[in-house]
Amino acid sequence: MSTRPSRRRLSVADMEAILAVTTKLAAPFDLMTMLAEVVNAAKQVLHADRGSVWLYDAAADQLVLEIATGITPVRISASAGIAGACAHDRRIINVPDCYADERFNPEVDRRSGYRTRCMLTLPLVDHKDVLVGVMQVLNKANGVFDENDEALATVLAAQCAVALQRVRMTESLIEGERMRQELEMAREVQVSTLPAAMPQIAGYDVAGLSRPAQQTGGDTFDLSGVNQGLLIVLGDATGHGIAPALSVTQMQAMLRIAFRLGADLETAFKQVNNQLADTLAQDRFITAFIGFLDPSTHRIRFHSGGQGPILHYQAATRTCVRYKPTSFPLGAMQVSQLRQAVTLEMMPGDILVLLSDGIYEYRDAHDEQFGEERVEELVAAHGGQSMEMLLDALLKSVDAFARGAPQEDDMTAVLVKRELHS
Repeated sequence: MSTRPSRRRLSVADMEAILAVTTKLAAPFDLMTMLAEVVNAAKQVLHADRGSVWLYDAAADQLVLEIATGITPVRISASAGIAGACAHDRRIINVPDCYADERFNPEVDRRSGYRTRCMLTLPLVDHKDVLVGVMQVLNKANGVFDENDEALATVLAAQCAVALQRVRMTESLIEGERMRQELEMAREVQVSTLPAAMPQIAGYDVAGLSRPAQQTGGDTFDLSGVNQGLLIVLGDATGHGIAPALSVTQMQAMLRIAFRLGADLETAFKQVNNQLADTLAQDRFITAFIGFLDPSTHRIRFHSGGQGPILHYQAATRTCVRYKPTSFPLGAMQVSQLRQAVTLEMMPGDILVLLSDGIYEYRDAHDEQFGEERVEELVAAHGGQSMEMLLDALLKSVDAFARGAPQEDDMTAVLVKRELHS
């Protein structure tokens, strides 16, 4: 039957037991230890044989049996059985004969070999009236639970609910801090792979920047001098966050090692792609532009794994020529042969423009994309300025276009300009 807790006055012995439990529950326990302490406290104070705690999962609207004496943890609907009725009504349910109550599920007894005679089910509601869970105590010694037990259990349940909520909130804060530290470490690792300063190439002006949507991002870029010339890389891994950040960091590390060991463009591209295909998850890949500028011949030779559009601004006509990718995204599949690399002739004033899709696909409040045409207009309007100034104009234009709409994807840009008097 379901009854309201009695208003009887607690005895001195009852108060001492509750105070002892309250003091013990104030200790800094982890969740599982705290659950065990709550069950032990209920068994001790109410003279019960067994006990269990169902924690309420608000997101799933379920009760979760995290710990129970002799019972395997399970999940049930928050409206199922005696525990669900207690959670719904937030009232004590005292069942003197469980097998006479249609809400009782005897399957647990059959699995465990235990026989439940009587049961007291208590809602665990904290001081802010938030449902924390449900506690059940089974088989009172020498009889059934009475109104005095209900009154004692009401006080006990309030103390247990607050203690459990405190532990859950503490663990949530600790997990949040741990995640923050992991993100910060991932961010430091990723930033360490980006150029600390722009390389100085005679006759050329270069600029690059990456602005992640979160603390870590799935974009990367490189502008560095190696034996083969100026290495130019822009990579964009699927998604953003820790996993994509690690993916592009892995790609960049492998490329640098390959080129420092003297690999040519084709060999490095294939080997890095095939290694990523073996190691990345099936739903992960990286779009990447990988190329070299030879300042002596003013030629840029590149392969693009799914990265596009690739814009070649030609100063003589003040127009952009677009190039498509030469291969699949890196890591998407094994590659045995590549198409011929593309070669660009950089004339005075020409600019190579590499942008990740976070810029092209930035959407404003009306769901309109920034788009390729705006990029080309900006390059034509500011192409005579330094690449740092062009980059600044591009980012300011995107921000103005967004009109407060949040950045949903990482934004990365690489600009390489042959100076007019080179």
